[in-house]
Amino acid sequence: MGSKLVGAATGRIYCFVTAAVCSNIAGHGCIIGYPAILLPQLRQPGSQLTLTDEQGSWIASVLGITILVGNFMTPPLMERLGRKVAHFAVTLPIIAGWLATIFASSFEALLIGRILQGISFGMILPLGSVLVGEYTSPKNRGAFLMSVSWAQAFGIFFVHLIGSLISWKKTGMICLSFSIASLLMTLYAPESPSWLASKGKYDECKKVFRWLRGDEENDELEKMIQTKLVTELQVKKKITFNGIIEVVKKREFIIPIVLMIHANAMMQFAGGTTMAAYSTTIIGLIMGPDASAHFWMVALDAQRLISNTIAVYIIDKMKRRTMMFLTGGLCVVSHVAIAGYVYLKVNNLLHYDAVWIPAVLINLQFFSVATGMVPLPNVIAGEVFPLEYKGLGGSISVVSIAAFIFVTLKTFPGLIGSIHLHGTYLVYAEIEDEFKAKKGKDKDIEDVLETTKINDTNCTEDSKISETETLKEKE
Repeated sequence: MGSKLVGAATGRIYCFVTAAVCSNIAGHGCIIGYPAILLPQLRQPGSQLTLTDEQGSWIASVLGITILVGNFMTPPLMERLGRKVAHFAVTLPIIAGWLATIFASSFEALLIGRILQGISFGMILPLGSVLVGEYTSPKNRGAFLMSVSWAQAFGIFFVHLIGSLISWKKTGMICLSFSIASLLMTLYAPESPSWLASKGKYDECKKVFRWLRGDEENDELEKMIQTKLVTELQVKKKITFNGIIEVVKKREFIIPIVLMIHANAMMQFAGGTTMAAYSTTIIGLIMGPDASAHFWMVALDAQRLISNTIAVYIIDKMKRRTMMFLTGGLCVVSHVAIAGYVYLKVNNLLHYDAVWIPAVLINLQFFSVATGMVPLPNVIAGEVFPLEYKGLGGSISVVSIAAFIFVTLKTFPGLIGSIHLHGTYLVYAEIEDEFKAKKGKDKDIEDVLETTKINDTNCTEDSKISETETLKEKE
């Protein structure tokens, strides 16, 4: 009975500290989906603030640039000042960005707000999973880590739902509440026990660890402290430019990087971000002006949440390579089918038309994106990089994500204006197919994962040897 009470108490603590992170991530999900309700409202007659198509594309795409800035700001803060301070630092720019957006009366003010939000988004990318991973028990960690991606999808759904009912300024005020709630919860959250151990604050580390997890995981606590002692001696080696060049030349580093660039490209050109930022525009062009774009936008977001849940079970039961090719192939087929349908409809070549046809096609695209194109790159990124290259490999992967986000969001309005939706979708289908075909010619994903396991094993063995040598030196 006592152990059950302790388990329930620690479960509530997990939920509290994870809620602080997820609330922040939900706010960043709102950032991704916000242009879909902002830009259409600014195009309405009588709008006090109007934007050109070029300015609108900058509002949507500037996140791709500022994500890079934020991504490189967080690691030093996490290491030097702690996870809690870093979480505070992440929250402040997004709050400032929402305030700038709410009170904006010009394009420049809106752009400044988006830049601040993008910096915050870049900062949360390396921090969110680290916080959840270090606070929670390995027994529950998978479920809590899943809540991170769920929170982002919920943020997109939420901003689309609220923005369909009220003005963009009032929507911004409501979305701001996610970040404020996260800020308040972070005030009462403890520092990460892993960081405390890395700074030699072992008594405080043990106190926080037991507050979070109870007394049932003392073995893990001791192992964590011992690992930090060994790692502290190992990381004293200075990272040099020549050392980085040597790492970049290694085959076990190059193959995962090429794989991640391919996966990130497929994710963005599949519609991972464009459907969130330009959903009302895309739905209107596919389903026609008579369809309720806001209704279908919210309905598709709900389908995305359900599909993300399905993906959790599918990913663990299928090979990564098989799932990538199945969902990638389905995504290419849906793009080609949508392009063909829109082309025939625009040119009055359809002999039969009904609302269910575009509805099925666009749902197929969303299903393929939500079950494979978006979650798989995140899963693969945590598996393919050898342990010793995870930091550098992860940074390069984020650079490629930011670049593809910027390219897709910035060029989308121009492509729609020049080659229309059917031409744009054909271009995207060709790009997806090209990257998918090249990846098929590269080393099998399963082989890369096996290589990673071997490298991680070697790193573990090296760590054990170093630990033995360290203990001998102490003796």
